Amino acid sequence: MAATVGCMRYLLVGATTPLRRSTSLRSSSSFSSWTWKPNPISFPIQNHAFRSPEKFFTPLAAASPFDLSPPPIDLDLLDTVTEAGAKVSEAGIIETFDNDDEALDAVDNGVVVVDLSHFGRIRVSGDDRIQFLHNQSTANFECLQEGQGCDTVFVTPTARTIDVAHAWIMKNAVTLVVSPVTCGSIIEMLTKYIFFADKVEIQDITKKTSFFVLVGPKSHQVMEDLNLGGLVGKPYGTHQHFMVNGMPITVGVGNVISEDGFSFMMSPAIAGSVWTALLSQGAIPMGSNAWEKLRIFQGRPAPGKELTNEFNVLEAGLWNSISLNKGCYKGQETISRLITYDGVKQRLWGISLSGPAEPGSPITVDGKKVGKLTSYACGRTESEHFGLGYIKRQAASNGNTVIVGDNIAGTVVEVPFLAWQSPPSKSSGP
Repeated sequence: MAATVGCMRYLLVGATTPLRRSTSLRSSSSFSSWTWKPNPISFPIQNHAFRSPEKFFTPLAAASPFDLSPPPIDLDLLDTVTEAGAKVSEAGIIETFDNDDEALDAVDNGVVVVDLSHFGRIRVSGDDRIQFLHNQSTANFECLQEGQGCDTVFVTPTARTIDVAHAWIMKNAVTLVVSPVTCGSIIEMLTKYIFFADKVEIQDITKKTSFFVLVGPKSHQVMEDLNLGGLVGKPYGTHQHFMVNGMPITVGVGNVISEDGFSFMMSPAIAGSVWTALLSQGAIPMGSNAWEKLRIFQGRPAPGKELTNEFNVLEAGLWNSISLNKGCYKGQETISRLITYDGVKQRLWGISLSGPAEPGSPITVDGKKVGKLTSYACGRTESEHFGLGYIKRQAASNGNTVIVGDNIAGTVVEVPFLAWQSPPSKSSGP
């Protein structure tokens, strides 16, 4: 599989049969060495533009062994985006392309691609990995099959929130995508709960992988044009493995903040090529500054803001990540009691604001404190201001007016991420 600069010949090969790991994580620093039983689908990119994929079906005998360790010189993606005018932090995070408003517009009317490689990625392997994660987080891992995925929440024993993780169930491991600020603490926490007889291994693969997401209504068309249309319309968390330039890439349904869109996890060695390919299909690049605004507009809670020791998982509204009928797990007793006795006293809302507001500001109704603002973002116009905040259930609901801080008026509104959650009906038991 050759690739040349200029008239680039860029090969993406799909396979319906999952990857098979042939080396142990314990004995190697690599992610693994992979072998395939391919159902080959391939097409080239020439001059960064896709031709019709149907014209380029070529057989693939086997994939090359693959090491997810970064290559000796891994500046491909950052060089590519820097040359395009991106501003990159000292930590290597792409902050902005100076197109934040355009990118936010594309979320509504087109498609954006975001580099979230600074988010944590954790690989959990070993024969007991499913039962282990089943017991350590809120989702029902035992009902999931290879190729499926879910969101799950890591909580304290009293169900206070730590982070929401997106999980991919692979043949020999579970890959977790977590927030940048919690990756280390979650690894430390999980490692602490591995007992002597447990066959569980945990590895931080953040630096060994890159991670992109597609967001926007035209993301489906991009997938079709990339000959990845088999994932369009599949359930949230569904993922498949493909090849780019001889290296595996995992593509999944969902993009951290929405069940729509798609996610891509790959070796840093091909990140620049994949990024260029997505841009060639019309995706608008988005930096982390605009992503944070989008997170707030969408209502996706974040650690240190909405997900803290101050709030429990039900107050955060993370119903889709919680199994109400699986066995014992960390935080389960508190969650069951809160549901049984209708003990959730406050909930997370979006708040359309009349002006700028400082996170941490009190939220009041008729002069009485009823909650706290947790996040704030300015919009695409000077008059657009938006926040997230916890409000007592009996104090205000959708459409009601509140005061944030001293004199900022706010209207309580639903936000997409929380509206997507499905709490149990009053007639259903825990």
